[in-house]
Amino acid sequence: MIRVLVVDDQALVRGGFRLILDSQPDLEVVGEAADGREALAMARELRPDVVLMDVRMPGMDGLEATRRLLSGGEAPRVLMLTTFDLDEYVYDALRAGASGFLLKDVRPELLAEAVRVVADGDTLLAPAITRRLVQQYVRRIRPGSTRPAALDALTERELAVLRLLARGRSNGEIASELYLSETTVKTHVTHVFGKLGLRDRAQAVVMAYESGLVEPGSS
Repeated sequence: MIRVLVVDDQALVRGGFRLILDSQPDLEVVGEAADGREALAMARELRPDVVLMDVRMPGMDGLEATRRLLSGGEAPRVLMLTTFDLDEYVYDALRAGASGFLLKDVRPELLAEAVRVVADGDTLLAPAITRRLVQQYVRRIRPGSTRPAALDALTERELAVLRLLARGRSNGEIASELYLSETTVKTHVTHVFGKLGLRDRAQAVVMAYESGLVEPGSS
C-alpha cells in the first residue's frame, strides 16, 4: 500500500484528490495538510511514501516545504501540484529534489499512476511540458558555471546516458538510442546517481543543464 499525504490550501482540492486516490486498491491517503508547516509536521508523524505538494500556499509555500522535507534522512517522494503549466517555481522545485510535477487538472487515472511512478523511485520527466519548463528556467543560470568535479568520474557511456536522461528520455528510449538493454541502462543510471550523489532523475536533469552537459533547447 502506497501512503500519500495531500497538501493544498483548498479543502475542496484536497478532498477531490483523496476521493480519487482512496478509490485505488493500492493507494491510501493518510492525511491532509493546508500549508507547508502543517505538511512538515504531518510528514514527520505519518511517514507517507509520497507527498502531493501544492506550489502556491499562504505562509510556508510548497517550495520551502519541499526543501525542508527533503533535507532530512529518509524523506518521502514529493510530487508538486500547480495550476499553471509555466509556474515560476517548478524549476526551483526540481532543484530542491521534487520528483516531478502535475497540473491540478490532471485526469484521475493519470494522478493515480503518477503517484505510483514516483513511489517506485522514478521521476515524472518524460512529458514534453516538463522538458519545456526545465529549458525555460535553466536560462536563468549560466551553463557550465557550476560544473561539478564528480562529472569527471563518469565514463563516456555514463555521460551519454546522463545526456539522454536529461533530455527526458525513458530507460527504454535510452536503450534504443544507445543499442543497449534496459537492464544495462538501469545499471548505468544507478552508477551515475551514485557517482554524482544524486537522489533521482530530476536532480540529474538539473545538474546536466547547470553544468553545461546539455544545453537548453536541445532534443
